[in-house]
Amino acid sequence: MISSNVSSILSNQTYMNNDAANIANVNTDRYVPQNTVVREADNKGSTTAVTTRATDNGSEKSQTNLVKEITDQITIENVTAANVEAIKTQDKMLGSLLDFKA
Repeated sequence: MISSNVSSILSNQTYMNNDAANIANVNTDRYVPQNTVVREADNKGSTTAVTTRATDNGSEKSQTNLVKEITDQITIENVTAANVEAIKTQDKMLGSLLDFKA
């Protein structure tokens, strides 16, 4: 179970890195941002981040949408916090189980 939480954290780290790159290039002319989606991987319980380039609309300015990027970062932060809490809970449960067995 911990491995699925770690997988989600790593996938969301990729997502956050791509969002950060999009924000960093908000003033770069002709910049086409990356879109990232976190989805379930082939093996049950793990996730993967799939990154694609957004559709180029031909604008001379950056095509980064700051509202989307900031909103995505809030979501990523909340998902990561939930996964960290799940790992902490699993760690406590495992520690209690080992204490009980000893």
